[in-house]
Parts: sequence; C-alpha cells; structure tokens
Amino acid sequence: MRKTALLTAALLALAVPALANDSEAAINLGGIELVQNQFVSMDSEDLYISKEEVRVRYRYTNHSTKNLELTISFPLPAIKAADEESYGDQAIPDFTKLAFQTTVNGKPVKFQLLKRAEIKGKDVTQRLQQLGWPLEWITGSGEEPGFVRKLPPAQKTARMAEGLLRKTEGGTYFPTWDVITHVTRKQLFPAGKSVGVTHRYAPMIGGSVAGSLYPEVRKNFPGSLTQYCIDKAFLAAFDKKVAVQLKNPDAPMAYSETWIGYVLSSGRNWRGPIKQFRLVVDKGKAENMVSFCMTGVKKISPTQFEVRRTNFEPKGDLEILIVEWPSNDM
Repeated sequence: MRKTALLTAALLALAVPALANDSEAAINLGGIELVQNQFVSMDSEDLYISKEEVRVRYRYTNHSTKNLELTISFPLPAIKAADEESYGDQAIPDFTKLAFQTTVNGKPVKFQLLKRAEIKGKDVTQRLQQLGWPLEWITGSGEEPGFVRKLPPAQKTARMAEGLLRKTEGGTYFPTWDVITHVTRKQLFPAGKSVGVTHRYAPMIGGSVAGSLYPEVRKNFPGSLTQYCIDKAFLAAFDKKVAVQLKNPDAPMAYSETWIGYVLSSGRNWRGPIKQFRLVVDKGKAENMVSFCMTGVKKISPTQFEVRRTNFEPKGDLEILIVEWPSNDM
C-alpha cells in the first residue's frame, strides 16, 4: 500500500503557477516593459490565494486632472528554459485554460494574452521572429528541438555566441529563453476618481516531485526551506505526522506539495506604496500544513491565514508551500 501511495504522490504532487500584481506596461517593438506611473495610486489590494481559486481586488485613484488610458499587464509565470527537463513529468502550463475573469467597477472587461521571449530580463521576441524561430519550444522530451537540430554547426556556434543557445555536456544545443505570458488590457482611469478592479481564476494544477521534506533527505534541499521560510516548528509538526503514518502499515506514506507563487513586486509601479494590503492564504483542509515568508501572520479560521499591511512596499515576491497527505482509502 505504501509503495503505491509513494508512486502516486511522485506523479501527482501539485505545482501551481505564479500570479502577479497589476502593473502599467509599455508595449513596443522591443516587447513589454513594466513602467512606473506617477499619477495613479493603488489604494488597496485584497488578495486571496488557495489551490482552487485566486481572487484579487484593487482600488486605484487617478490623482491627475486628466483622464488616463493605460495599458495594464498582469504577468503570468515564466515557462523557464532551465526547467525544460522537469517538464517530462509535469504538465506544461496552458494559460488559455485559466478561466481568467476581470471586472472594472463590477463590469466584465476584455483582455488579451501576449507571449514574449526573455533571456535574463531582456526581451528577444523580435530577434526570434527575425530568425523564424518559435517562441514556445519546450516539449519535455529532453531532445534537441527540431529547428535547432537542422542548423549547420556554424550557425549553432553563432547563435550560442549570441546567447540564444547553450551547449550541453553531451554536445546537443538547447534554447535559453523563457516564455512569459502577459494578460493585458486597456484601462481608463477618470481624472480625480477611483476605480475598482478584480481578477478571479482557478489556478492550474499539475506537476511532480514529493519527498524533499522527509528528515533523511531534507538536508539535500536547503533551498526549499529558505524559499518558503520553513521553520523548526513546521518541521517538528511534519515529523510528528510522518511518525503517526509509520505506525499504521496501511496508511499512505507519501505527501504532496503545492507551490503557489505571487509576484508582489510589480505592485511597486504605481504612485506611492499600496496604502492598504490584505492577504489571505487558504490551505484547504485543517490537517494540511502551510508555510510562506511573511511576518505578522494571523490565523483567522481553521484553514485561513491573514496578513495586513499599511503603506506596503513589496520588496520581494510571495512563495507559498501547502503540504497534504492522501486519504487512507487509496
């Protein structure tokens, strides 16, 4: 029973794509650039994150004497070149299936999905178009992409010198760019008035990897402890749960990890700090465990944890870990 459960968790552990704050964007030949706005403030942000649903409500005020029509971008997580091999057992995110909904002052608005290729923050979309190369190249097969395989050796060397390709120890070549999807919309901010904006969608769930928190292996994954600010109390509770499972030979031993990221830093692009910020993280079930890097966390229900800030200036982004065990009826 335990071996079956462990295999199931290795295949089905949950990985949720990152989310982001709204930001003004400039779209030009070089791609999308998030820019600072000196006239529109973010008066409040009310953010709810769970495995099943993401909701965020903003209130903005245009402090200028003119109506402002801005292009707003909500960046979705990058499909990273460095993660190509891991997509062999993970679902490659399809952001067209997010069921993304946006309202402005309670009324639905249309938006557009724009894909861009980036290398270390530099937009290379136009260069790929010049070469006739696809933006989306990751398949998870671990094999050299066909359009790269067809290149003469001299061109592979030239493109590697340009930074578009890398050479593996086995002598194969792979692209180096990440693919980033932006949800963009035109937004009118009336002079001297406030606007309420909401986003809502069900995050995609897929992925793999479980087991990095077990006592015998956690020292091999110190990055996970730091990334989610996992403390001694969390590990003690986790170890206690594992000990209980060990006493029951029919209990599934494996657990699953859900990773949820939220890009808070793009919220710095408005006038001044976020005046009122509220975050609620819902771990789903009372027996689940959750950890993330925030101070002043208050438990407000058996499953929900709240953080409040005044004049909040996010310096980093949010990473959330939810741990849960399968039921005994597997």
